[in-house]
Amino acid sequence: MSDPRRHSPAAERNGPPILAALQRILPSTGLLLEIASGTGQHAAFCSAGLPGWRWLPSDFDAAALPSISAWCEGLERVRPPIALDVLDAAWPSVPAQVDAIYCANMIHIAPWACTTGLIQGAARHLAPQGLLITYGPYIVDGEPTAPSNLAFDADLRARNAAWGLRRLSDVAEQAAAAGLRLRERLDMPANNKLLVWMRDVG
Repeated sequence: MSDPRRHSPAAERNGPPILAALQRILPSTGLLLEIASGTGQHAAFCSAGLPGWRWLPSDFDAAALPSISAWCEGLERVRPPIALDVLDAAWPSVPAQVDAIYCANMIHIAPWACTTGLIQGAARHLAPQGLLITYGPYIVDGEPTAPSNLAFDADLRARNAAWGLRRLSDVAEQAAAAGLRLRERLDMPANNKLLVWMRDVG
């Protein structure tokens, strides 16, 4: 029987720095919903380093779910993955409240409406002190964009005109409309950023 696990070299490389950031940012316990879990490598690796957290993986692509399940087989704190489209007006398979939502490398490889859907879903499901954590490359006004990111942006747009790196200011505007604000911005390897969003309580 063939191994259903898919493998992403990028997910393998960026897992350790992301986990280190999550270990510092997150409280000691909670329930985390991962959006766009992809291969499942982050769910398996990061959940192992966060012993107080339960992890709920998800992906838009139902074909990704067997890979996620295989990577996370035997991990008691990782729930079975669910199919989740961030564009849906309701996420019935998601608990009413989660303590964190983590989404890596989706915002730039999806239409802009998916960013809006992600943020609106987070506003619906995050606990009062919950965090939305997004990871990937962004364009930041007033700061130089790395040549590698410019080339990546051009490649994405050539593959799909609806894809591309997003301006951090545009994401922040959507977040503000949903009642979320940027709490922290971390520079990560390979010109990526990890952004931490929380409810804006004024």
